[in-house]
Amino acid sequence: MPLRCGGVLAKLGETITETLEVIPRQWKVVQTVREKFTCRACETITQPPAPFHPISRGRAGANLLAMVLDAKFANHMPLNRQSEAYAREGIDLDVSTLADWVGAGTATLAPLFTLLQAHVMAAERLHGDDTTVPVLARGKTITGRLWTYVRDDRPFGGPAPPAAIFYYSRDRGGEHPQRHLAGYRGILQADAYAGFNDLYSEARKPDPVIQALCWAHGRRNFFQLAELAKAPVAIEAVQRIDAIFDIERTINGLPIEQRRAVRQVQIAPLVNDLQDWMRDIRGKMSRHADVAKAIDYMLKRWPAFRRFLDDGRICLTNNAAERALRGIALGRKAWLFAGSDRGGERAASMYSLIVTAKLNDVDPRAWLADVLTRISDHPASHLHELLPWNWRDAALKAAA
Repeated sequence: MPLRCGGVLAKLGETITETLEVIPRQWKVVQTVREKFTCRACETITQPPAPFHPISRGRAGANLLAMVLDAKFANHMPLNRQSEAYAREGIDLDVSTLADWVGAGTATLAPLFTLLQAHVMAAERLHGDDTTVPVLARGKTITGRLWTYVRDDRPFGGPAPPAAIFYYSRDRGGEHPQRHLAGYRGILQADAYAGFNDLYSEARKPDPVIQALCWAHGRRNFFQLAELAKAPVAIEAVQRIDAIFDIERTINGLPIEQRRAVRQVQIAPLVNDLQDWMRDIRGKMSRHADVAKAIDYMLKRWPAFRRFLDDGRICLTNNAAERALRGIALGRKAWLFAGSDRGGERAASMYSLIVTAKLNDVDPRAWLADVLTRISDHPASHLHELLPWNWRDAALKAAA
């Protein structure tokens, strides 16, 4: 390009400026025209079959249904807010319609929950916990419970994919975990909730569940006193427990026997010293002291606290279950309460599927959309192919 000076421009390089933009969501109506024919000789009438819908006699496509389920259970967006958002885009979907879709979608996905349940209950070690969920009742709300049991073998190098299942109940009675774990035989990592005690009984059939307690719960009692009251004993207890955690982090993901060997050599002396120190301190305190209560919480259950030293499968904490429940604790601020017991049961089923998808690094919305498209005509003997980890592996293989 010539200039006024008579020279010519030569390219030195280029500068690229990027601006993030968004394309608004688009809605479409898919019309399927099925022509009907008749034979003039035999008067037989033929017509192609109707297209598949995830919901029988429903107008929701698989992607739309997946979006509603993902927004409600993964992003904690109540149906009334979803309805308002869709209305602003010119789509009239009332709350009752969306609620019917959620119920029908949950029923369609029920076989996958059954498979998840079998997978989780086959674990050698489970994490268990529960959280409150307000439930709308006649003229008031009651406090229901959502229970979770998490299988995560990754800390000891296990090859089984992680998964979580949830159950709903109207109260926190001990009969609920007994029903959930009726056929389970293995290790249960949980807090010191008394409702689990019958599971650990020697008289339990077929076998007692092995109890393993959470050191994060024991540490939390001391940490609160250390932070608020600046109690010297609590501060020292936290420091001693933190030293155990520091070593434990170095063996995360190692094989069972290797974890056990490191614990026996490096962590067992620290645990034994902690026990002796707490016994000595406890003997000098009133039983009414807050620090004494924190010490008693651990010393009275010491065999279950130190069990991790002899078994590399056991984790130091029950954080896997608490992480699974975190979304529910956050979501309560948005949806406030479950509409009914049936709503609580649906929520438990959908949380099982969505949390498991997240544990396996699967986008819940993409997975639900594909599964809802395929599940009705998928062979029952191959239904396991639709589980999140198998679905992910198949997608990666196809992409490669």
